[in-house]
Amino acid sequence: MNRALKSLGIFTTFVMLLVLIGGALVTKTGSGKGCGSEWPLCNGRFLPALNPESIIEWSHRMASGISIIVVLSLVIWTWIKLRHKRETKFLGITSIVFLFLQAALGALAVVFGSQPLIMALHFGISLVSFASVLLLTFLIFENDQTGSEQALSIGRLMKFHIIGITIYSYIVVYTGAYVRHTKSSLACPQVPFCSRANNGLPSQFNEWVQMGHRTVAVLLFVWILAAMIHAIKSYKRNSIMYWGWILAFILVCLQALSGALVVLTGMSLVFALAHGFIIACIFGVLCYFILLLTRPSNI
Repeated sequence: MNRALKSLGIFTTFVMLLVLIGGALVTKTGSGKGCGSEWPLCNGRFLPALNPESIIEWSHRMASGISIIVVLSLVIWTWIKLRHKRETKFLGITSIVFLFLQAALGALAVVFGSQPLIMALHFGISLVSFASVLLLTFLIFENDQTGSEQALSIGRLMKFHIIGITIYSYIVVYTGAYVRHTKSSLACPQVPFCSRANNGLPSQFNEWVQMGHRTVAVLLFVWILAAMIHAIKSYKRNSIMYWGWILAFILVCLQALSGALVVLTGMSLVFALAHGFIIACIFGVLCYFILLLTRPSNI
């Protein structure tokens, strides 16, 4: 396979990750209005004023603009080179559709403003677009490996875990984004419970939002742990399932740790961005499992 196509896949995945994390950075730093209510200009100018908010918002817009160019290039090139792969067309269309949905939602939010319920979708939409590009890149590298396209033998229970956890993780992502957009990240200063008052239970809206996210996140942790145990017991000869679920569990542990550190450090920007980065990695692993399920012998 053309080395240039592999390089483009890696670069496009990296750009999409920057867009994903950049959106979280804009929200965390309150830079959403750094360029005023104008789009695509920044306060009437192409180049932003030299202040942190405008630079962060403008940089995010530039990364989003670059992502459109590189994603379209990657999709067209893979359609030409990998048209024999059944997944290529679907992943390409998904990448483009969700990329433009993400850009449109971001632009509308700048010009007209939006509600937290709607803006929480922005991160989720970006996550799907990122995962689609990541899987396209996997296909490019997979094409050079003889026999790698063969479907794995995956049992019903593992299929249940893969499909269920992938869908459920998206719900968890949405609740996390809703926490961010309602400014509820520090509503509960204690971990794992909300506070020492009221028996540790939430009493206000923002506290309920924060504790709701913590609850669904704990359930995700437990479910991934159960799936990993099943993989270790039943898939020792299946290296992808075996090590894939071990990786997923390590990542969810890091996700829980970064979430706790966000609270305990007063929303440190490093840990906040790490929180978004790790969930993107988890979702990428889960989506790769979904890709394997679509292979002919598992349908």
